Amino acid sequence: MRLCTLQDGTRDGRLAVVRADGRAVAPAGAVARSLQEALDGWERCEPRLRALAADLDGGRLAGEPLDEERLAAPLPRAYEWVDGSAFLNHVRLVRKARGAEPPATLETDPLVYQGGSGVLLGPRAPLPLLDERYGLDFEGEVCVILGDVPQGTRAGDAARHVRLLCLANDVTLRELVPGELAKGFGFFQSKPATAFSPFAATPDELGAAWRGGRLHLRLQVTCQGRLVGDCDAGPEMHFSFYDLLEHVARTRAFTAGTILGSGTVSNADRARGVSCLAEQRMLEIIDAGPGGRPATPYLKRGDRVAIEMLDASGRSVFGRIDQVVT
Repeated sequence: MRLCTLQDGTRDGRLAVVRADGRAVAPAGAVARSLQEALDGWERCEPRLRALAADLDGGRLAGEPLDEERLAAPLPRAYEWVDGSAFLNHVRLVRKARGAEPPATLETDPLVYQGGSGVLLGPRAPLPLLDERYGLDFEGEVCVILGDVPQGTRAGDAARHVRLLCLANDVTLRELVPGELAKGFGFFQSKPATAFSPFAATPDELGAAWRGGRLHLRLQVTCQGRLVGDCDAGPEMHFSFYDLLEHVARTRAFTAGTILGSGTVSNADRARGVSCLAEQRMLEIIDAGPGGRPATPYLKRGDRVAIEMLDASGRSVFGRIDQVVT
């Protein structure tokens, strides 16, 4: 089952189920007005949403034509947005790019930060850039949307708290990062609003590709119409979503509607490309040798970025994030 949120002038939008072919939707207001309302009552709402989806797929319900331009993020605002950095190749490259060593516990203790969740961008929302000197970068990620998570949840019990999966463009203002981190207090101005994919899918929608808390599909990232990344989101995810969930729940509980991110999808094999410009720039510096400089600029106004994931049949599972810098 795939769900989406239609923009309707309200803060949380209008929940709808998506037809299997991705061309039509059925508003789900009779079940839950918003995705957050459905997550709050998941045990009651999920069977009814699945029944609605079955009627839509079976032709018993006409539905409405899908216009992805009308879609908000699945959760236009969320209680919490917590992002990990589970792909260690990415961590090593971006740390090297800013002259910082990875932590000694890199392989045993996940890195996470808490982003802003009050304003989450839809899949076609423009990427506002006030100053090109900030170094705007895209970051392609996989995310899970959680139900209620008790404090102390262990990885072995984490699967039952995962309600949905989606994609994210977790944009970063790279040139603001070093100064912020030098204060010893984490990201803030360097992490503007994150954008999310048109659809959120239940784990069973991914079939065998979803296993062990990892999504074994390739994430395709294009910039200016050119494919820059085709990275496998599964094997090189060092910490699974279940591991990340255990880590963040160590000292606190989470409410339904929390989003947990994988961090930038990254592969050591250069042939797979990149899911962010910082990695490409670092590779260019490495190739250039001592004193080398990157050739790839950060995003400029008018640039276009798209993020998408196809399943084995070629279907766009989560729809396409497609944004222009303004």
